[in-house]
Amino acid sequence: MKQESQLAKLGLFDAKVPRYTSYPTAPHFAGGVGPDTFSSWIEQIPAGGSISLYLHVPFCRRLCWFCACRTQGTQSDEPVRAYSEVLLTELQMLRDRLAPGVTLSRLHWGGGTPTLMPADMMKRLADAVFDVVPMGEGAEFSVEIDPNEIDAPRMDALVGAGMNRASIGVQDFDPQIQKVIGREQSYEITKAAVDMIRERGVASLNADILYGLPHQTPAKIANSVQQLLSLGPDRVALYGYAHVPWMARRQTMIPSDHLPTPQERLKLFEVARDLFVADGYDEIGIDHFALPTDGLSIAQKNGKLRRNFQGYTDDLAEALVGLGASSISRFPQGYAQNASATSKHTGAIREGQFSTARGHVFSAEDKLRGRMIEALMSDFEIKTDELVRDFGAKPHELAQMFSTCVDKFGDMVEMTTEGLRIPVKGRPLTRMIARHFDVYDMSASSHSSAI
Repeated sequence: MKQESQLAKLGLFDAKVPRYTSYPTAPHFAGGVGPDTFSSWIEQIPAGGSISLYLHVPFCRRLCWFCACRTQGTQSDEPVRAYSEVLLTELQMLRDRLAPGVTLSRLHWGGGTPTLMPADMMKRLADAVFDVVPMGEGAEFSVEIDPNEIDAPRMDALVGAGMNRASIGVQDFDPQIQKVIGREQSYEITKAAVDMIRERGVASLNADILYGLPHQTPAKIANSVQQLLSLGPDRVALYGYAHVPWMARRQTMIPSDHLPTPQERLKLFEVARDLFVADGYDEIGIDHFALPTDGLSIAQKNGKLRRNFQGYTDDLAEALVGLGASSISRFPQGYAQNASATSKHTGAIREGQFSTARGHVFSAEDKLRGRMIEALMSDFEIKTDELVRDFGAKPHELAQMFSTCVDKFGDMVEMTTEGLRIPVKGRPLTRMIARHFDVYDMSASSHSSAI
């Protein structure tokens, strides 16, 4: 209770802060980064280099009410097939600008529901990707799989194309909660999808589960976590449900009066976390868990854990190229985001130009502060020597920044001989502490709860 009182005094239960999957965060992207800039940044990827590639499929057979992603519903395959042709054209545009010998470090199909695509379309798209950018040594090809929208032919197509990591969304197994969030997906359907994945030799499985949902209690989330553990995922993301109906109108369908309080959200997280840890999973950053043999655990132990728009990653490629509507790319020079509306994106590609609509060009300070925030979010520690070596930071200026952080958060942070550290008791405040190093104006931005 004493720690909860400290957390309350520091504002944890009232704060609205970014998740910091980028710096600056997406609300600060602006015009000035367009198709020409995007093309130039692709062309500057060195020959023989390595990139990550993200393909966004914005279609779903049903629109889950809890989801805030850029998606649209369809009951037929026609819009999906038409969109896949746009992706194929976009891939050829990428090929025209890539230097020779570039290979893939990571390939991820997200959405929406990528598994909405028929098997023949999946094969054609995968073949096109690898024709443009072949997989490099140790590369991963991951796909977000909806257990309600997968069958043997589509799974065979994905595995035949080289998928070696699968990702499934669970959210919660409680039938009442599923009904309230518009995502009915039984344990049996989920297990059948997992069995298909494992039977085909896919060794790596990710799963997402949410805390902070309406009607969720410690007993209910414990039951859902135990059911998830029975499926043996290698990696789990335990995300806090972000209720942002002003951004995602479908969330107005969710009864806000049944949402847990911030204090109850913290308890839900702690219950789930303790179960994952007791089952042998390593804690990764603020909301991921992984088996000790998983790449995330290994990266964390080696100080190579990173953070991007998919959460935590062990991918060290300097460029992440996003294709498809609303996709965000990250280059050493900055961020570039495609048009969010599928119609605007497809229109631009059909006219022979990328749909890049906004972005951000990094300043030297952006790079420094971005790394500080990433280090806090990933390792709960900022190391002065790294910032001096890699960003030309001045030790006395860093010490002053760290000192003001300690003044604000007290013993929830610690200055050490190496830099700044968040001890275990301060880790619920990590996003707020990261916010301390963010110089961008948040007054016009709306973010989710800090816990």
